[in-house]
Amino acid sequence: MSENESGPSKESAGGRAVAESYDAVADLYAELFGDEELAEPEDRDAIVAWADGCEGPVLDAGCGPGHWTAALAHRGVQVAGVDLSTQFLEHARRRYPGLRFQQADLRRLPSEDGSWAGVLAWFSLIHFEPADMRRALAEIRRVLRPEGRMLLGFFTTDGDEPQAFAHKVAPAWAWPMEWIEDELVSAGFRPVASGVRAATGVQRAQGHWEAVRASVRPGEEPSGGGLAEPHGSV
Repeated sequence: MSENESGPSKESAGGRAVAESYDAVADLYAELFGDEELAEPEDRDAIVAWADGCEGPVLDAGCGPGHWTAALAHRGVQVAGVDLSTQFLEHARRRYPGLRFQQADLRRLPSEDGSWAGVLAWFSLIHFEPADMRRALAEIRRVLRPEGRMLLGFFTTDGDEPQAFAHKVAPAWAWPMEWIEDELVSAGFRPVASGVRAATGVQRAQGHWEAVRASVRPGEEPSGGGLAEPHGSV
């Protein structure tokens, strides 16, 4: 992948609207959140511990201004980042010129099947409605190697069903921990570890799930089928 590739076009009105909303606040977002030192220690510990278990290249799916991509690269991880926001990508390429970034929708990742040992999706699926979130999980599974590892960060909520809420940038969803666990299993993952950080006066409760790509989805027969058509060139 070339650093200057523009990647696929923004595919849907919803995805385009969210990307444009982040474009409008990209500089402020990078100032407030665009460095691993600005992250909660629990988040940093979870991401670093997960990455240590990935035996091969890692994709930062929804990399934003590139700070987690850079943090992993600094620790010796072979990593690339994708995001739909043009301004986030410009910031990431400018600040981290030695790293690879490409524009992509997480529902159509520009990678061949089994390309990655790990996929980090840290709060990058929160703006997807449930059906699109499932598409993104399926796409992440497609690009992961067998037994590849995913780390998913998200806002969480009590109850049994996802809850829409008014995020400061764009409409978003909070997901019950058990609901996400069920979705991961249905998508062909094996959930292995999770964590929750309780809500505070200014922040919603946050959760994460670590999951491993299972060989087959529930009810699916093993097959030796060929690769799906990649959507680009990461």
